[in-house]
Amino acid sequence: MKALVLAGGTGTRLRPFSYSMPKQLIPIANKPVLERVLENIRDLGVTEIAVIVGHHAKEIADALGDGSRLGVAITYIPQESPAGLAQCVTLARDFLGDDDFVMYLGDNMLPQGIAEAAAEFRALRPAAQIVVQQVADPRAFGVAEVDAGGVVERLVEKPPVPRSNLALIGVYFFTPVIHEAVDAIEPSARGELEITDAIQWLVSHGATVRAQEYAGYWKDTGKVEDVLECNQRLLDGMERRVEGDVDAESVLIGAVVVEPGARIRRSFVEGPAVIGAGTVLENSHVGPHTSIGRDCVLTGTHLDYSIALDGVTVSGVRGLHGSLLGRSAAVTGTTVAHRHHRLVVGDHTRVEVAA
Repeated sequence: MKALVLAGGTGTRLRPFSYSMPKQLIPIANKPVLERVLENIRDLGVTEIAVIVGHHAKEIADALGDGSRLGVAITYIPQESPAGLAQCVTLARDFLGDDDFVMYLGDNMLPQGIAEAAAEFRALRPAAQIVVQQVADPRAFGVAEVDAGGVVERLVEKPPVPRSNLALIGVYFFTPVIHEAVDAIEPSARGELEITDAIQWLVSHGATVRAQEYAGYWKDTGKVEDVLECNQRLLDGMERRVEGDVDAESVLIGAVVVEPGARIRRSFVEGPAVIGAGTVLENSHVGPHTSIGRDCVLTGTHLDYSIALDGVTVSGVRGLHGSLLGRSAAVTGTTVAHRHHRLVVGDHTRVEVAA
């Protein structure tokens, strides 16, 4: 089995943050989403992985390299402009050959992994197997109508009146017959080759397509709120680990990770939280569900339920909550008043918070 990971999307829902970095590299609990995706695939015993990349191709390649650090071999396949998930299968045709493969959206988080779904696919080997989960409002998703035995009867992309609450969550297992289906379909009304149409073509032509309902946590990290919620979920599973330098005047409560080289001075950190390598905290309060990247400097600051990427500087702002701060962003305050501020700022941004 091989793997096809889709990382060519532009991340329009995360703008302005995603103008300067691909959404798939946003760190959740200080590890990029895309890296977690590759680890899930590697845990299936799958090591040959093609990654579809768009205009952030260089940044993704710089972050992942050839994959050897993660125990996989990566082939990068360029996509000039997004034209549907099924188009990605076409772009990867030479790489995939006649092998079975798993297709995985590169901005989806499934912390419990996909081993159960892979085992079911390998055991039953239907023409295709989709992974689904019940959602409150299926209208924004591909929706599966499934019989009592788990066989898919119909798939509809973003139906205005859904007949099922089972949403496709971005993981698919395919045999080589999917290539025939992709070749047979036409672009949808929005001009894209929909993978739901290709899978529906299989169903309509008598092939067996199965659905496996995912019982674990799943989140599409396409919006700031989703990124922060996912960060909270992963931090809740962390264990305390202090490898940096914490002075006697500082207090750490609960599951706090302090990475090597980090320094904490006269500060209060309430877990779950992670403080990245080389980061300095002085006279600051870091609250629960906060991830601070590498080489950051926080001085006279209160930050909680937030993510600060590598190189962030925050000074004199006592009330940042639910914020996402891009690489090397600088946030300064002219007041020590305890007001709540929510900021979403891209890389190398400078923001001054006034009274």
